[in-house]
Amino acid sequence: MIKFFVNMPERLTIIDFVEKYTREYASHVFLREKPADHWTETTFEQTRLEAYRVAAGLMSLGINKGDKISLLSEGRNLWVIGELGILYAGAVNVPLSIKLEEGSDLVFRIRHSDSRFVMVSGSQLPKIRRIVSELPALEKIIVFDEIEDRRDNEITMSEVLALGDAFLKEHPGELEARYRSIGPDDYANISYTSGTTADPKGILLTHRNYTANVEQAHSVVAIEPDSVMLIILPLDHCFAHVAGFYTMMSYCGSIATVPVGKTPMAALRNIPLAIKEVRPHVMLSVPALARNFKKNIETAIKAKGPKVEKLYNFALNLAISYNKEYYNRGGILQIWKKPLIALFDKLIFKTVRQNLGGRMQFFIGGGALLDIELQRYYCAIGIPMFQGYGLSEATPIISANSAGHCIFGSSGRVVKPMDIKICDGDGKSLPYGERGEIVVRGENVMAGYWKNPVSTAETVVDGWLHTGDMGYMRDEEFLYVVGRFKSLLISADGEKYSPEGFEDSLTDGSKYIDQVVLHNNQDPYTTVIVVPNKEALKEYVKSSNPGVDIDSREAKELMLKKIQDEVNSYRKGGSRAGMFPERWLPAAIIVADEPFTEQNHMVNSTMKIVRGKVEKHYADRIEYALTPEGKNLLNDKNIASL
Repeated sequence: MIKFFVNMPERLTIIDFVEKYTREYASHVFLREKPADHWTETTFEQTRLEAYRVAAGLMSLGINKGDKISLLSEGRNLWVIGELGILYAGAVNVPLSIKLEEGSDLVFRIRHSDSRFVMVSGSQLPKIRRIVSELPALEKIIVFDEIEDRRDNEITMSEVLALGDAFLKEHPGELEARYRSIGPDDYANISYTSGTTADPKGILLTHRNYTANVEQAHSVVAIEPDSVMLIILPLDHCFAHVAGFYTMMSYCGSIATVPVGKTPMAALRNIPLAIKEVRPHVMLSVPALARNFKKNIETAIKAKGPKVEKLYNFALNLAISYNKEYYNRGGILQIWKKPLIALFDKLIFKTVRQNLGGRMQFFIGGGALLDIELQRYYCAIGIPMFQGYGLSEATPIISANSAGHCIFGSSGRVVKPMDIKICDGDGKSLPYGERGEIVVRGENVMAGYWKNPVSTAETVVDGWLHTGDMGYMRDEEFLYVVGRFKSLLISADGEKYSPEGFEDSLTDGSKYIDQVVLHNNQDPYTTVIVVPNKEALKEYVKSSNPGVDIDSREAKELMLKKIQDEVNSYRKGGSRAGMFPERWLPAAIIVADEPFTEQNHMVNSTMKIVRGKVEKHYADRIEYALTPEGKNLLNDKNIASL
């Protein structure tokens, strides 16, 4: 066991935190958004005063300490101010993902949390209206935007603010008395799990969970004052709270949100524009988005012609070879590379970075495990993407890489103060280098699951949070996460192995494959479900076999063979041979008939693939792939999926 845990000198609430840093940085910009055609700025002091008004308005409407209020909105200033207002009123925020369907997903969370009110953006209001009849306990719907066709139980945020102004005038001191009554162990948030296998669990996070994790984050990551962070991840997740809101607040930084689009696709298209306009120093991202950025950069380089592409690849490989595993970059024998790297940085990589705003210092990576090749790539172009690890039950940061303290492939240094141990199946601590379950203890560990004492008792034992993730400690500092225990594949001979490394490597290394899920449940061989990049495959067929009808079976067979070539690159003699044991590699390929998306529930809100959902959807195809006919790459089902 690695013991870091000590008692904190102060056990701050989020309210204490906001008050402290607002006093220090009152006139500095904290929030940035683009509601129309230009970016607006809101200072620390203005943010706090608006939160006071919201809190007072909620008290005027009868909200008591401990009441629950759900929040459903795209990322915007009112999301942050609305939540702070909830907390100042002593209430508990229940953040909801805009990706949730208005049916059972939303109904369950609002009901289960005992939410009295819902705060909602105008664009998300129709979802609430369609289910309001199923929510008899819901008293009030607070709409961020002005609405014309208001219903009986609806009120606009402007009206709440007006009520707050009147309350503050008529009842001086009551708001302060309310927020000063809040203690560090009071609940701040109920954050629901994705609920992929059963009803979602409501993770109870206290004020101290949040402030402790921010303090812990300071032990592994430093950010320059007045830095700007662009948050492109959902605000409903505690990662955006800790790594975004509160960490930037503590460093006198500001946060910007991506302009809201009329559709999810429009919002995605706003990301590159927001990057260029905001010119962030730091960005919260996930591997899926990082891969998209990389592909866009490579497409732009390729468009400049073969000479530029060749020079770019040479420069990239030179920088990658110099950086090695980051912690051991450079060295005497590599001194000759430094002037060349500096030259290529000026000629090539600086231009690339300009497309990412020109000020980007690093990404903070969350979500799924980050492929090591992707880490090497971003470091080579001068914008390291630092892998971290955490989960909502830990509020969420457990470890993170950072400038000066990074090892590619690791999940970074464990935050301090916190206890961590790696346990075998019997709960026995394992030594450095041995794999087992990651188990942690600290003030960042959740209070439990809302209304679920059984799951709480199973997950938190004597203060120790059993993460369900598999990993090992390199030494007393660096943690390596290798996958989920529940995701482990089991071969026919009983060998267990984690699929994530191969999946990430294949999607990152192939322009013809967008998503991958390996499957083996004691089957004769491993199968792989592949979401192909159909456009790239069509371009491949057109360039390599120009006389072939692109819609013909012959063309589709050529596409399938190309997919097979990408998988075979990991076998003996291939360009990626030796990266993974060959016995782990798939013997049968299943071509998915649709991408894995949030809409079909095969991807969650942090863009991680939900393995169980994919396997359930493709159960018949998996069974078919284990037959001689299905093992044949060129089977009719694969052809039909292209």
